Amino acid sequence: MSYPSTPSVEASTETCITTFEQFVQLADYSLMDSLNADPDATVDGDDHRAREVFSGHFVPVAPTPLPAPEYVAHSSTFFKELGLSDQLAFDEKFRQVFSGDLSAVHGPMQPVGWATGYALSIYGTEYTHNCPFGTGNGYGDGRAISVFEGIINGQRWEMQLKGGGPTPYCRGADGRAVLRSSVREFLAQDYMHALGVPTSRSLTLYVSKSETVTRPWYSQDSCSLDPDVLVDNPVAISTRVAPSFLRVGQLELFARRVGAASPKENRNNAHPKASEELRLIVSHLIEREYKSDINPNLGFADQLVELAKLFRQRLISLVTHWLRVGYCQGNFNSDNCAAGGFTLDYGPFGFCEIFDPWFQPWTGGGQHFAFINQPVAADANYYMFWKAVRPLLADDTDALEQFDQIGRGFADAMQQQVQTMWASKLGLAEFNPELFKQLMQLVTHSDVDYTIFFRELSHIPDDVSALKKSFYGKTSQQFEDQWQTWLKSWRGLLDDGNLAEISTKMKQTNPKYAWREWLIVPAYEQAMQGDYTLVKELQAVLSAPYDEQSQDVEDKYYRLRPSAFSDVGGVSHYSCSS
Repeated sequence: MSYPSTPSVEASTETCITTFEQFVQLADYSLMDSLNADPDATVDGDDHRAREVFSGHFVPVAPTPLPAPEYVAHSSTFFKELGLSDQLAFDEKFRQVFSGDLSAVHGPMQPVGWATGYALSIYGTEYTHNCPFGTGNGYGDGRAISVFEGIINGQRWEMQLKGGGPTPYCRGADGRAVLRSSVREFLAQDYMHALGVPTSRSLTLYVSKSETVTRPWYSQDSCSLDPDVLVDNPVAISTRVAPSFLRVGQLELFARRVGAASPKENRNNAHPKASEELRLIVSHLIEREYKSDINPNLGFADQLVELAKLFRQRLISLVTHWLRVGYCQGNFNSDNCAAGGFTLDYGPFGFCEIFDPWFQPWTGGGQHFAFINQPVAADANYYMFWKAVRPLLADDTDALEQFDQIGRGFADAMQQQVQTMWASKLGLAEFNPELFKQLMQLVTHSDVDYTIFFRELSHIPDDVSALKKSFYGKTSQQFEDQWQTWLKSWRGLLDDGNLAEISTKMKQTNPKYAWREWLIVPAYEQAMQGDYTLVKELQAVLSAPYDEQSQDVEDKYYRLRPSAFSDVGGVSHYSCSS
């Protein structure tokens, strides 16, 4: 398994968009053109109160504009990929649209956006109590509103406002995102892409200079598990971009409507076209996310078999990447699982600093979503995908058996790829179970920095002293001897005649610069005061995570977490409040 030191990014030679008028002409709405709108929706998108949505794949919704929007940041990397001029981020009409005001929009862009419903499953168990109506018909995009879909250089992209105001799925909330969480998501998406991890992308980030909302958060240096104060936060809108925002939970919603087992859910054959809507959403998923990989000339049943193979492959690859870079998706439910196989939601997330297999940054997450358990959570989400799509194969026995066989093979395929990843991090040609077991025992009993340890190991040291910069606190002589024994065993498995090449590959697998929450906090705190300097600095550093950067950058960003931040709320742990 090989990981690039930087993702393949090429400047567009086909498109150079410098004006809003040029951008508008790229619009092409496959979702709204080919799927069903909620028949109870308004025409003008004035649909901002929580209500049940019984049918349809989307609800037209007009976003709620930010008053007095101000530019915070945009992703120059992604703008370059799309062929958009950097100056477009400062264009008045472009800023209007991506801060929630669609009044400047004209054809072929639509004057309204759209929100979608989806179901929730946690570890393969269906839930409806999260819906205010107890039916599941009121759960979905509560504050995420897509406002653009179009084709740019042959690639279809959907652009979605996070924090764009309430939708019918808002469950009574205000539909806003605060600047703190918006800065985190904006930076994280850019960082994950630079790491080579499949992810939704950051486009722009704007903040209101006049609107605030009150959210629970942590007081200064608080060690409380839960937020202990109420804080006024500037509201912001970040725009995230992906080929689609289709989720496993969306497929589940329509499958449940076709065959919900419990009459009290009021969804068993909830409407006459439930089965047709399931087929349409799955067909749309294939068109949006797997068009280049699935032969359209295949029969529908065979396409579903191919879909099962490809989604399994992508999901396994994604979670393997997460483990490689120390990322923990604190709430990896089916509604947060992109059916296209990329990192979708940056709600309660974090990155390992101390190498703790049970790391979980979200106070409400529990061990089932801990770092080391993410492959199991992925398996559960894949099972819900399998369960949702399977009814469409009821009339094809051969295809159904192939489909089931692919589902049964998920856990073994995941284990194999994860082991290959660990071998790659260690520079080994193949996974060595005993060596890895010893390593896990050592890191469990030692406070070792995940990123710094593997990066320093990439230099292939022969003495444990070279790894000490990754250790939090002093290690006893006994532990040092155990580490030295492990290091000797590891070195003995490497090809001594090829150490330079092995070291290079390890450095392309093990990033040098990590997401460290205690360095992110000052950036969003300063941003709340109108100073975006640190946001831009972090954006630059995290855009080249495998590179050796300047000595100043290394001194500031390549170091252990200070002990003062060990148990601080909002740094070492945080609630889902955003």
